[in-house]
Amino acid sequence: MATSDQTKGGGRPAGGSDRERGKPDESLAIALAYEPVDGAPPPRVIATGRGAVADQIIALAFAHGVKVRQDADLARVLSAVDLDSEIPVEAFVAVAEILAYVYRANRQAAESQPEAPLAAEQP
Repeated sequence: MATSDQTKGGGRPAGGSDRERGKPDESLAIALAYEPVDGAPPPRVIATGRGAVADQIIALAFAHGVKVRQDADLARVLSAVDLDSEIPVEAFVAVAEILAYVYRANRQAAESQPEAPLAAEQP
């Protein structure tokens, strides 16, 4: 799962752009990893980037079918987390909501896909 404060197409983060706040307009992307099994540790930050690196993170996510969610506030909080570290407790609720969205979207996609026909064995 990846979260960003701007869409790949240059969307604006919540609360106005960085340029409006006197900062250069720059995208920010965070990638998280999580294994949904009982007793699993909290999600971890596995990649962060700004500008061109953020665009690459988002492009890789799309290319590999990873769900991307735009959330400027969460992206800013998670950008302060060290790589390969668990997300902070303060981000649990927001990340849980995103994970629920991802699981629903994956389930709906799986249910809407027609089953592939079984290949007949050739003698």
